[in-house]
Amino acid sequence: MTEPLRLLMAQMTSTNQHAGNIGAMRALAGRAADEGCALLALPEAAGLMEREAEIARKVVTAEPDDPFLAACREEAAQRKLWIHTGSTPIRASDGRFVNRSHLIDATGTITAHYDKIHLFDVFLADGEPRLESQRYAPGAAAVLADTPWGPFGLTICYDVRFPHLYRDYAKAGATVIFVPSAFTQPTGAAHWEILIRARAIENGCFVIAPAQTGQHDDGRKTWGQSLAVDPWGTVLADLGHAPGHAVVELDLSAVARTRAQIPSLANERRYAHQHGLAAQTNPSTGG
Repeated sequence: MTEPLRLLMAQMTSTNQHAGNIGAMRALAGRAADEGCALLALPEAAGLMEREAEIARKVVTAEPDDPFLAACREEAAQRKLWIHTGSTPIRASDGRFVNRSHLIDATGTITAHYDKIHLFDVFLADGEPRLESQRYAPGAAAVLADTPWGPFGLTICYDVRFPHLYRDYAKAGATVIFVPSAFTQPTGAAHWEILIRARAIENGCFVIAPAQTGQHDDGRKTWGQSLAVDPWGTVLADLGHAPGHAVVELDLSAVARTRAQIPSLANERRYAHQHGLAAQTNPSTGG
């Protein structure tokens, strides 16, 4: 497909009901089509955002019944638009949920899906533990999706703190890696831009990171600052802290140029583990 890839990156304040989020997604899909974009990129929890398990259980469904996913497929087919859904909670077989993203092609077909591997179990200074594993089951596989623009790596939010996953994607040929997110305000202020730009720079690839922002129905506050970053680490778009969107053009030939200038993937060397460093099995795969 002719370069560049023109996409619309969205920043949302998702609600705890599917209907409002479906309406927001449909409006964004229409804007993406009007802007001549080939792809719409949504944030984590674009379909539903609710941290209280009992409330969430009343609305979260199995994948075949999920109304947000169905609406995304309808819009993709109607608009002839690829959609990366960011993520939405899906009911898992063990009674928990999975945090699942989907890549939908311009016919409305799901071409790939990814379940968030690294769950956000943290203990911040505000005294409120965030224990995502109490509600969500972890994913078990990295997913490298085939597209007309080359291989896309799929990740979600907290995954960004595990650089081996991104390295594996780059070594497997990924030119674009998605990081849909709903960062907390404390961690967003301290770490968000640094982490996103680092993943792009160290792997010589585009990183597209649509984010949630603002005050949500369940009481959470998210950081925002959706970012699109090129392989050199240049910020192509920064959406600040209000809902909105940006149209970004990705010159995918920049990946090869950047990797030729700084061939860190080729320069990587194995090393011995000594002085207390035990060899460990890398838990991720290349796709």
